[in-house]
Amino acid sequence: MNVFFYRVLLENGKLRRGLTRLSVGRDESARMWLEKNYGGTVLTVYRLPPWLTEIQRSLGDLFHPSIRPKELSGMLRDLAIMTSSGIPALEAIRAVSEDTNTGGRNNVARVGLRLLEELDAGASISDAFGRQPDVFPETVRNLVLLGDETGSMDRMLMEAADHVERVAAMKADTKQALIYPCFVFGAIFGAAGFWIYYVIPNLTGLFQQMNAELPTITVVVLEIAAWLTDHFSLVGIGLLATILSFWLGWRYSRMFRRAVYHLLHRLPMTRTIVVSSGLAFFSEYLSILIRAGLDMVSSLSILERAMRDEYYYDRIVAMRQVLAHGDRISVAMRQVGGFPPMMRRMISVGEDTGSLDKQLAYLAKEYGTRLERVIATLSEVIKPLVVLFAGGMFAILIVALLLPVYDLVRQTMAPGA
Repeated sequence: MNVFFYRVLLENGKLRRGLTRLSVGRDESARMWLEKNYGGTVLTVYRLPPWLTEIQRSLGDLFHPSIRPKELSGMLRDLAIMTSSGIPALEAIRAVSEDTNTGGRNNVARVGLRLLEELDAGASISDAFGRQPDVFPETVRNLVLLGDETGSMDRMLMEAADHVERVAAMKADTKQALIYPCFVFGAIFGAAGFWIYYVIPNLTGLFQQMNAELPTITVVVLEIAAWLTDHFSLVGIGLLATILSFWLGWRYSRMFRRAVYHLLHRLPMTRTIVVSSGLAFFSEYLSILIRAGLDMVSSLSILERAMRDEYYYDRIVAMRQVLAHGDRISVAMRQVGGFPPMMRRMISVGEDTGSLDKQLAYLAKEYGTRLERVIATLSEVIKPLVVLFAGGMFAILIVALLLPVYDLVRQTMAPGA
């Protein structure tokens, strides 16, 4: 997907300019697309360099997301219902693109229009979905491709809608568990900043004027506050550089993501969350692919492209290599490791009885339930820990700063002072 800057002279004499994302590689193809869609004369068309394209896409996704998970699942469900009732897929997409919201086109309608543009240019339905990776995740694109190849588009669209809803629900539960600690820590750091830049400098001047003898804890707190005040710019730049480095590493470095995921799989608090979410995704998606009639090697190949957890990605790659030699998936899971005994045993039973898709669906539901319970429990555990941290931090500040003030007041009011 490339981003082009364009200037088009419209038939009414007005000049239109802007940026557009197109799944074409040549400027001439972009020029033809612009002339077809705007009906004017293209004055300028310029393809942005890859690094600038990535910045534009990242900022666009951050401030103007193309479509939200809830909207995406609703769109897929509407398309599934219409296609299952006999409406051609092209007409179903056209109906979605005509949807409006408060007088203007909503996100779903804009995505539908982009699909229609691809279809009008001669792309197949699966190609039209595949050319919009910023809108449709890998799982949805694979399911649409599978539905296009097997003639079961309505069922695959419904499976994709259900899958998007379940993944969105898991992410929403995780975010909800983090809202409270993020809010509290924000309040803590805000209050700490007020003390460091306003209260502590005034108290430091008071202590110096009174030649007060300060305890060790007070000296340490005053020195830390003075260093932070003197190096505020350095601290801010360092914090921003750390956040930016982490974001760039996560987005562009598979080695960095692999290291982070392997660390998360070893830490006690995060291990249960990443294991439950990873196994739930693995089981659910593999169940859908097997139920659609794909063989195990092909299913793992598709799952490999969709898996975001690098820990399980490595194991899927290894499993696919084992299966290529004729072994069963339960045997491959035992050889590569990383899968619990219960899961291996149930998959083995599914292979013996021909109910592998049902066993995987049951496992997906079970691990999804476990994830919900873990997140709910973690949310309840985090709250008192955050309160304890906040109370301890302010207790240190009070002991370090207010007790010397109390001693000075007591000495001043003492007889003979």
